[in-house]
Amino acid sequence: MGKLGGKVAIITGGARGMGAAHVRRFVEEGAKVVITDILVEEGQALANEFGDNATFIKHDVTKAADWETVVAEAEKAFGPVNILVNNAGISMNKGLLDITEEDYRRIVDINQVSVFLGMKTVVPSMQKAEGGSIVNISSINGLVGGAIGYTDTKFAVRGMSKAAALQLAPTGIRVNSVHPGVIETPMISQGDSKDAIQEFAKFIPNRRIAKPEEVTNVVLFLASDESSYCVGAEFVVDGGITAQ
Repeated sequence: MGKLGGKVAIITGGARGMGAAHVRRFVEEGAKVVITDILVEEGQALANEFGDNATFIKHDVTKAADWETVVAEAEKAFGPVNILVNNAGISMNKGLLDITEEDYRRIVDINQVSVFLGMKTVVPSMQKAEGGSIVNISSINGLVGGAIGYTDTKFAVRGMSKAAALQLAPTGIRVNSVHPGVIETPMISQGDSKDAIQEFAKFIPNRRIAKPEEVTNVVLFLASDESSYCVGAEFVVDGGITAQ
């Protein structure tokens, strides 16, 4: 039995990128995984790889009703939820004078409000399981400045994680945040950003961009019982960027 044997996990934004890396490793480690995303074709294809060990649910993380459905379906398929990985998110590279109110509210809804909704909705299920682990994916821009909107929401995820951790720790539910740096995912390889990212990599102390699996290793640790005394903490996976 692996590190997550007998556990039930929900991973948002799980159809590709870091989310898909988390899904694959969690199944390998014995978890039953509920993959959620708006990318139906990719999400369903990934779930199909794992047979009875995973299921896919189309999920708009900004909607409370969708969250209720996801948790209910997870319990129906596998039982009470032990692990939630709030991985879904978007980036938006616009300046303060260029970003619109609509843009801003969209990124807040997807990156920030969704984390609040996910935690609020999953806790009763974790209480049935008599404990659990919530892993909220923030960013190094939840520690240092970056693009407007994106930075704001990632700082918020860090703060929410601490507030929820203090409230939930006495109930056996742990909450922590993970802060990736530059990770090789579709988000950074689209359009004109690829060349800029490769140039930026020269200034990372490790001199390279991380693989998604390197973040997964940390997420797995926090999801597992090995991190039983980790509560309300930040785990940075950035090759040394924020140490400079």
